[in-house]
Amino acid sequence: MSVIGRYLKKHTEALVKDVGIEQACVLTGKSKATLGRYYSDHDEHADRFIPIEAVALLEKAAGYPHVTGALSELAGASLQFDDRRPNEDRPGGVNSDVIALSQRFAMLMAEYQQSMEDGKITVNEAKRLLKETTLLQQVLIDMKLHLESDHGASST
Repeated sequence: MSVIGRYLKKHTEALVKDVGIEQACVLTGKSKATLGRYYSDHDEHADRFIPIEAVALLEKAAGYPHVTGALSELAGASLQFDDRRPNEDRPGGVNSDVIALSQRFAMLMAEYQQSMEDGKITVNEAKRLLKETTLLQQVLIDMKLHLESDHGASST
């Protein structure tokens, strides 16, 4: 088995154990034996990996997105955990996203204006600006997801 395969199986096991094997079976509709094969490092299961839909269901219930984190690391990317759980149904729609977007942008601009009063941005001011930028980004992601779900559009 490849190094990548072993790495993914290790994180699949961590995900299943985080959720609990019984609950993982309920959430995915898979048996204990099937879930076990997804993280088994025995040669006969080397080519068996957990389906991505099952990963999404388990990570929604888990304390941390173990498999997504592993995939991110393998791709050389970093993962920023969003406590808002964007894979859950989000209230509102595009109209409420547009309102939230304008409010968030106003907050960012107010923070920027306050930071620039003395002509320079301190470390603490930069941290606050970064936080506001991240919150603005989250609103844009919510809006993107609403547009995709409401209109069947995709970014590809």
